[in-house]
Amino acid sequence: MSHTPDGTVSEIAVPGIVVDRRSPVPLHSQLAQHLEKAITSGQIPPGALFTNEIELGEQLGVSRPTMRRAMQHLVDKGLVVRKRGVGTRVVQPKVKRPLELTSLYDDLAAGGQEPRTHVLALEEVDADEELAGLFGIEIGEPLVRAVRLRSAAGRPIAKMTNYLPPAVADFTAEMLEQEGLYALLRARGVQMHMATQVLGARQATASESRLLDEVKGAALLTMQRTTWDDHGAMVEYGTHVYAASRYSFETHLLAP
Repeated sequence: MSHTPDGTVSEIAVPGIVVDRRSPVPLHSQLAQHLEKAITSGQIPPGALFTNEIELGEQLGVSRPTMRRAMQHLVDKGLVVRKRGVGTRVVQPKVKRPLELTSLYDDLAAGGQEPRTHVLALEEVDADEELAGLFGIEIGEPLVRAVRLRSAAGRPIAKMTNYLPPAVADFTAEMLEQEGLYALLRARGVQMHMATQVLGARQATASESRLLDEVKGAALLTMQRTTWDDHGAMVEYGTHVYAASRYSFETHLLAP
């Protein structure tokens, strides 16, 4: 592997991959799984350019059609892009998050993404009219405000702002950078039971573009979540923005 003058990664050979010809899993599926894991783990970095499919097939001892089907799987997953005259290049893996009552930290960790957190603010604030109405408290009563930048695969993907009752938010910034918010709440006996969630989209502000390493006016996904515990008490209100180029929400629908 080598680097071009602009810092991008140039042509790369695939890592050592061994396929099991006795397995009932088709060879192209085995190759696709190995390559997907190597890309999402960062072993094959964004910007890497694969050799052509004939050479890849020769390296791995498989036919060109088998290699092509494996690479098509990566194209369909949004992990690589094909460009005529250039080759097949790895792009930044896009985080897909299920629409469930889980934290982004937990979802990234479960997906092998190695989340990183930088706490931008952790402070006590006075509830304004909107927050007081949400939490069912008086205007001016204290809430804890936590603002975090969440990264995965070495790049920022979300700015998250959460408001919590002080009784359940007695943690430090260092603790928030080591664990997910929901894990800290569970450790304090809070059992998240249900939530309402509103998804949307808008353009990034100048400061958000800089923070999320996006171009000015880039598309952002937005989410507002209100969460209650198993006793019916509101324990969290969050308003988050995500870089749409590297993040999406995923849901499964069943016919009635």
